[in-house]
Amino acid sequence: MVSLENAVIARLHKGTDRFEILVDPHEAEHILEGKIENILSALAIDAVFSDSKKGTHAPIESLQKHFNTTDISTIAKEIIQKGEIQLTTEQRHEMQEQKKKRIVDLIVRNAMDPQTKMPHPRTRIELAMDEAKVHIDPFKSVNQQMKTIIEILRPILPISMDQTRVSVKIPPEHVGKAYGAVRSFGTLEREEWQSDGTWVGIVKLPAGMQTDFYDRLNTLTKGNVETRILK
Repeated sequence: MVSLENAVIARLHKGTDRFEILVDPHEAEHILEGKIENILSALAIDAVFSDSKKGTHAPIESLQKHFNTTDISTIAKEIIQKGEIQLTTEQRHEMQEQKKKRIVDLIVRNAMDPQTKMPHPRTRIELAMDEAKVHIDPFKSVNQQMKTIIEILRPILPISMDQTRVSVKIPPEHVGKAYGAVRSFGTLEREEWQSDGTWVGIVKLPAGMQTDFYDRLNTLTKGNVETRILK
């Protein structure tokens, strides 16, 4: 259960009947993203109302008629998924900013400038989103909004979600530290151990992660690593 202070109204109309629950908006977002199974833990009160402000509970017969159940958890989940969540202006702005940050993070990691084959700086993406007046839905998942946002940004910012193939050659004295890092950044397409212990491989990774990838390898190998972008 969450506190009443942090809860907002989630409302669903079915015909002339109205059904409301009191739910934490952040928990509601997690429910929509499939991150929470225990629906009741997101509610401030274990009840369904016809008017939550007056404290009027929805009649049992109405619940049965419209939801085919009186189970609070099942009904609350449907209200969250199909209804409207009443946020204050401040709450909506806060959630939109948090989701915008996650969307920008994803674009930085996975996108690149198709002309230079290099990732766009974070600030450039944020400015382009502001210029395009991108609308962030606080209750749609990042993945649900990514495709639309990328299409909105393309007239302003050349952007590609392609992946990059990089050939990597690590000398034997650094393989122990660097090998795991290579695998953690992407998909290892091919690898070969040479007779002197040198490791050579091809890794496929999101284009936007190139800079982080090179920085990590250079740190682990003290700059003693060879990389090459493959077409």
